[in-house]
Amino acid sequence: MSTTYTVAVAGATGRLGRHVVDVLTEQGHRAVPMSRATGVDVITGEGLAAALAGADVIIDVASWHDSDQDAATEFFRTSARNLHECGQKAHAARIAMASIIGADKATAGFLAAKKVHEEVLLPGPLPVRVLRAAQFHEFVGQLLDWQQGDVAYVPALPTQLVACRAVAEELIALALAPEEPAPGTPIPEIAGPRQEIMAEAARLLGARRGIKVVGVDGAGMPDAELAAAGAFLPGPHAKLAGPTFQDWLDAQP
Repeated sequence: MSTTYTVAVAGATGRLGRHVVDVLTEQGHRAVPMSRATGVDVITGEGLAAALAGADVIIDVASWHDSDQDAATEFFRTSARNLHECGQKAHAARIAMASIIGADKATAGFLAAKKVHEEVLLPGPLPVRVLRAAQFHEFVGQLLDWQQGDVAYVPALPTQLVACRAVAEELIALALAPEEPAPGTPIPEIAGPRQEIMAEAARLLGARRGIKVVGVDGAGMPDAELAAAGAFLPGPHAKLAGPTFQDWLDAQP
């Protein structure tokens, strides 16, 4: 007989958080959505204690809204501190967080902020489990949204794009697994089924939107040389999950 859990989801209305709430509900668990839209602020702490009351597990997929490293770092430091403090008072068993593959190697930009997020969250009073994911399929559209006009310049860098739904399923499985990972186990990773080039994926989406995509070398982008060398691709222990970007795109309305 399966166990039903109450799971508080920080960032529940975000790109990944919506899928986490959907999958938890489909699996018969009670999801407690936490976001400013639901009256819970992980930065100010408003509504946080009440939302966490009775929570068995906390899933942290809250994120900063742009790529500014300093602002994102401060966001993650504060949210980590507040989730630990209120989660401990609520007697939650653990926190499970979504990170990004290669965050441990990052030196600048948003990935470096996620590195700090891991470093601050992991040693807190509650046990923490981390899942590092590749960039989401949905990130390609975000790259196009950031640019104006009918031509977009997108880095021709290797990636292994993954569906948010697949990440949500794996993160929930990690969060609710009754056994603790064995000491020395590498931080788990999830990525899409095959390596792709970001600019080529953007061209597929751009064709739908009437946007011409030009591949560039990524100069000026944080850690572009590391990315070009494959530093942000999944390791040999990663779980690979479909669909491919093309298959995902074909399924979009």
